[in-house]
Amino acid sequence: MQAPVVVLNTNAKRESGRRAQLTNIAAGKAVSDIIRTTLGPRAMLKMILDASGSLTLTNDGNAILREVDVSHPAAKSIIELSRTQDEEVGDGTTTVAVMAGELLSVAEPFLKANMHPTVVVRAYFAALDEAVQHAEKIAVALNADDTEKMGAIVASCIGTKYMHRHSDMLVRIALSAVKTVRDEVDGRIVIDTKTYVKVEKLPGGELEDSRVLDGVMLAKDVTAANMRRRIEKPRVLLVDCPLEYRKAESATNVELTKDSDFRALLAAEEDYVTRIVGDLLAHKPDLLITEKGVSDLALHLLAKANVSVIRRVRKTDNNRVARAVGATIVSRTSEIVDADVGTGAGLFEVTKIGDDYFTFITGCDNPRACTVLLRGGSKDVLNEVERNLQDALCVARNILLHPKMVPGGGAIEMAVAAHLTAKSKTLTDVSAAPYRAVASALEVVPRTLAENCGAKVIRVLTALRAKHAGGGGEDAVFWGIDGRSGVVVDMRTLGVWEPLIVKTQTMKTAVEAAAMLLRIDDIVSGLSKPKGSGDGVGGGGFEED
Repeated sequence: MQAPVVVLNTNAKRESGRRAQLTNIAAGKAVSDIIRTTLGPRAMLKMILDASGSLTLTNDGNAILREVDVSHPAAKSIIELSRTQDEEVGDGTTTVAVMAGELLSVAEPFLKANMHPTVVVRAYFAALDEAVQHAEKIAVALNADDTEKMGAIVASCIGTKYMHRHSDMLVRIALSAVKTVRDEVDGRIVIDTKTYVKVEKLPGGELEDSRVLDGVMLAKDVTAANMRRRIEKPRVLLVDCPLEYRKAESATNVELTKDSDFRALLAAEEDYVTRIVGDLLAHKPDLLITEKGVSDLALHLLAKANVSVIRRVRKTDNNRVARAVGATIVSRTSEIVDADVGTGAGLFEVTKIGDDYFTFITGCDNPRACTVLLRGGSKDVLNEVERNLQDALCVARNILLHPKMVPGGGAIEMAVAAHLTAKSKTLTDVSAAPYRAVASALEVVPRTLAENCGAKVIRVLTALRAKHAGGGGEDAVFWGIDGRSGVVVDMRTLGVWEPLIVKTQTMKTAVEAAAMLLRIDDIVSGLSKPKGSGDGVGGGGFEED
């Protein structure tokens, strides 16, 4: 009898076939269950203590999942969904994980009934195409200049967050910041909130003191005490070169034979510094900001000329200052022209807040960059305010880039689910059941909203299904669940709207992730290199590519 051929390492663990698929489904459901209670305006908070001992209090799906340490690769995939959703549209991070877990859950009976995974996946993608098309039909066009309507959409986003009590303030800040950095390049609108909107958190004061500056704030003080700390209508010059004697890039030896050589060496250094300072002063700046160091001699000469200097500024901060004041960052002092000097700022002022000094460059004529100054009682509160504000900024950006909105409160999911259920009745092949299962999975959003606010779930969902099945007429698509009271209401009356791009992206990401996990039929986890054998990490576990 021929001996069996061993291909894998004897220490490797392997799960294949139906067992691997059911394990992936269980892992996906476990991750979605972690954050299911954080969906909606009555969401619960999660307290997460990481390895370093820092505490996170939040109900933001992405913030929770990125702190959770999991070992199963399918669970990691679901966590990655939330991060992708956050980077793509900035909102819906909880919904996408919950929906993906539900899509995996409804697929389990089909796999146990020996239906091939590719049949299920094909039905899922057919349902996704139909769902996205139907959502676009329901969508209502929005005038981007309608501040009241835009504010209502951003408020709907913040309404599910911890800081919903201060939604008016956050809506005002988000809309103001997004409109400030809005730019038009080659005929298309560009809104880069990550680069040009800087959020500065200063513990102390009251939350109502938070505001958007019409300019930039830097956590810096002027370099010398005798320099001006307040200048109206300053001429701002930005450089990214050192204002000191240029050091050799490699080790350099200088051989001196007499003391006059040493004096000549010092004189050469002084002449170089004097020349570059002369190049700067020729353009009569009031404020000089550099990303590098400034020598004592240069500081003396600049202070003597009544020029305030801020040194060692971050590159990103320098870019924001350049956009705010209309300046150009210069790399060589000999190449400066008058057009490089920024004259768009109204006021330069250094203010002491608490124990630290902060530089404010405000009153800018056309600030295409801004700083959001957040005040609050503690760091934990400020961190949560920042997370909520980032979501609001992303929603405001999405509305300006894609001005279409759909009803919230689970109305759009229920409308799409009703449409898919009706469509599935026209299918005659084996894919009709998994097609209908997608509709069932979409109902997880209104169901979770009802659960989280303590409503009678079965009664509320039955009433909502009846509305969408034809009992609500043409306006049925606007009926959803009030996440605070748990009753079925018209979302137009309640004023709860969401961007279309967020909802379509949520459905696409959830279905594609569920389909990918369902097609896995083999999980092999080999042991890593033992400790001490190179750069490998000892111990078993799933190896990532």
